[in-house]
Amino acid sequence: MRRHIVSVSILLILSIFITSCTEKRAIQGEAVEYKVDGVTFKGYIAYDRNKKGKRPGVLVVHEWWGHNEQVRKRAEMLAGLGYTALVVDMYGNGKQAGNSEEAAKLAMEVSGNDELRRKRFTAAMNFLGRHESVDPGHIAAVGYSFGGYVVLQEALDGADLDGVISFYGGLLVKMPDAPGEVKAKILILHGEKDWYVTPQMIVQFESDMKKSGVAYEMISYKDAEHGYTNPESGILAEKFKGMHIKYNEEADKKSWADMQKFLETVFHKL
Repeated sequence: MRRHIVSVSILLILSIFITSCTEKRAIQGEAVEYKVDGVTFKGYIAYDRNKKGKRPGVLVVHEWWGHNEQVRKRAEMLAGLGYTALVVDMYGNGKQAGNSEEAAKLAMEVSGNDELRRKRFTAAMNFLGRHESVDPGHIAAVGYSFGGYVVLQEALDGADLDGVISFYGGLLVKMPDAPGEVKAKILILHGEKDWYVTPQMIVQFESDMKKSGVAYEMISYKDAEHGYTNPESGILAEKFKGMHIKYNEEADKKSWADMQKFLETVFHKL
């Protein structure tokens, strides 16, 4: 009898282990490609293959370093929440910056050209909307640093999104030309000690948003610096001297929870 109980216990443990592995494999992502004006863009899509039916899609826009492993992990985490997530390649051909100067140049090529930015973002949004698992009527966007600026500006430009979440993104954005153009709900997740987004910038941003009649929510995290969600920030700061970035585990967890609540709200818990 005892031997039978032990055997059943072992089988139960193996069953749980196999189920866990299967569930994990179901959320693994895959590399994808799409084109804009003849240029190949290398994204990464992640979704739960065991989940039935269509679901909301979430675009994920990288930091100024480019499409890398860190942003792919975020896409997989979003897939774990029940969404289909697509990492957006804003530079083309999956370019990644090797140093701060190259990163600044790549980011400026996009942020300094409104038409180019819109084309690349829209191409990714359309690609995501066509995916078999996605409800194209429910798409949001998440961005980090440079990516946070991109998704915020897209919202202010009137992109057809349910919501955008900017993690320590730039606030030097252009306001909409006319009231009512903004369709997306906006959430800004800011680190109180962000060296790149100064208190003066925030004051100006808040004033401009009020004048433009754009609703938004901003949450600030105590002691959090730029790059607070990226565990690699410390390594990058050491490698590229002069970078004011630092990981903050508490702010990372809090901001992720705040993002989840926001997405549930904009998607009405579909």
